Amino acid sequence: MPDDAALSQGNSESAGARPAGDRRPRVRFTSNIVGPIFLLADFICLAISVPIALVSYSFLVGVPVNYPVHIFALAVLIAAFLLIRSSRRAYRRTLVDLMHEEGDALVDATVASLLASALVWQFGLIEIYSRGVSLLYLLSLLVCLAISRPLIRIFLTRMASSGAIEQRIAFYGADPQSVAMIRRLLTALDLPHLRFVGVADDRPKIEALDDLKLIGGYEDLAELARRGEVDQVLISVPNLPPQRLHDIVDGLSAVSVDVSLIPPEAIELAPDYRVHLLGSLPVLNLWQRPFRDVNQFVKRGEDFLLGGIALVFLAPLMGIAALLIRMTSPGPILFVQPRVGFNNEVIDVYKFRTMYADQTDLGARATTTKDDPRVTPVGKILRKLSIDELPQLFNVIRGDMSLVGPRPHALEMRVGDRYYQDAVRGYAGRHRVRPGITGLAQVKGLRGEIRTVERAMRRVELDKEYIDRWSLWLDLHIMLATVRAVFFDRDAY
Repeated sequence: MPDDAALSQGNSESAGARPAGDRRPRVRFTSNIVGPIFLLADFICLAISVPIALVSYSFLVGVPVNYPVHIFALAVLIAAFLLIRSSRRAYRRTLVDLMHEEGDALVDATVASLLASALVWQFGLIEIYSRGVSLLYLLSLLVCLAISRPLIRIFLTRMASSGAIEQRIAFYGADPQSVAMIRRLLTALDLPHLRFVGVADDRPKIEALDDLKLIGGYEDLAELARRGEVDQVLISVPNLPPQRLHDIVDGLSAVSVDVSLIPPEAIELAPDYRVHLLGSLPVLNLWQRPFRDVNQFVKRGEDFLLGGIALVFLAPLMGIAALLIRMTSPGPILFVQPRVGFNNEVIDVYKFRTMYADQTDLGARATTTKDDPRVTPVGKILRKLSIDELPQLFNVIRGDMSLVGPRPHALEMRVGDRYYQDAVRGYAGRHRVRPGITGLAQVKGLRGEIRTVERAMRRVELDKEYIDRWSLWLDLHIMLATVRAVFFDRDAY
């Protein structure tokens, strides 16, 4: 049964109404920020306990300490403590289970201290190891951890009350009974970070639903999500036909919003889930925003830092390419093409012009083929080595694109005789993240022309795999693999 991590992956507001004119923080987090805050607090407790223990030992005993063996023991203790806490999923907590802990941190610290002492003994260092310092450090750590927990709860509660932690929920399905039941159970949890935005339905049978406004159809709901006004959609329609459900999910998958399905059985049995709604209600998560909370800053920082470095080092190469284009064919140096980007919005993507100026294809109605007569001699080299893509580093710095992500497609791109989005089911899901200069599909042999629907489907599958598996290390792996693909991939032309 999913917990709040499945139901509150959005930035949101309190379930109650806010005062008019209430000014909210510009940066909002989901309740998944709770885990990283606990991790940071534990690091602080582990760090400040060191000087406390040393000062206390110096005052009480006054005997010199053998620092190397105690540094070794401290490293073991910290590693063991964090591993134990991670195994308990303590750093993946949310506001829903905030109140469930919290003697285990003290138990885990004690176990980690015993493991560190045991390892010191195992290595034969016990004679130069001060049990007094070890005991004082453990006592300091236990006190710090015990004090930190209520302080964190107060801090998180204030964040939620001020709007720094928020979740804006919209319902799809104007069924009064279902919506009322879900709202009643959510409100009973007294979670200050929840706010109900409204109800959407393409075929509403009512004109009003209590204090909730009617948003419109799923296209209107997607537009609200695109503007950042909705963070999660709960689909709660009894007896919803499968085809209609597919249409709704496909429509919402094109924007960055969490989509969850509440089965009719869960609504009917809702009284049995009164206490543990978010932890026990069988919410089926269909789509999630990949980059949220800390991850969005890590991803943007990666793009800005590495993109800036790449731009500086590749500037001479880009200058040479621009000069060759100018000298060998008339027309502009850059080719600016509208493509589909993050949240299914149109962005202008920069490339070095590789075709004759009077034969460029702005909508990409005809894909580039091997020995394409539209491509200039210099353009063939630039395309083969992917040098024509380097101006997209400016898109990365500007925030339109990422270094790594699904490649942005032109507006009229086709596979066979059909538009890409019509030929491949679930295609719009790749727009949940910023498009990239390179991606997992490109380093898996799907760089260049897409000739068949099967090949197009495989590329979209790899794009979705990247979104679901994203990590900083995966990005670095893809960037390194791109270098190999540039020189050895025969499908690029």
